Amino acid sequence: MSSAPFLPTPDALRALARTPHTDCQCSLQRCAGWESITETEWPDAHLQIAATLRDPELYEPTFEEHHPNGTRYDSPEAPVAVKHFPYNRCDVFACTRCQQHVLRYTEFGGYYVDHRARRLDADLINSDL
Repeated sequence: MSSAPFLPTPDALRALARTPHTDCQCSLQRCAGWESITETEWPDAHLQIAATLRDPELYEPTFEEHHPNGTRYDSPEAPVAVKHFPYNRCDVFACTRCQQHVLRYTEFGGYYVDHRARRLDADLINSDL
């Protein structure tokens, strides 16, 4: 479990996402939708954990996704639904250079581990869920 503060609602996440940020040239700029990002691409020296969306009361969060407008998991237009996969398994990081927030989770497959990142866009956070 993460030691970062838990953000239990879309409003709490939206407030964090709306903190001012500036342009940055880090490797995460390409992550408008969920993108695979290797450990060597992850700018660890410039990111610090800001919060978690992992509910400490849930042992096994759902794998159900939320796409009311027919988006896909990796679509840049997909809604951020905090109670649905993969958001319910994310930590939120802040860049110390530009203050941009980035979501990160790790996908575990049969034979692989895939770190994924998505820049946080306050306008895409779904209020209903």
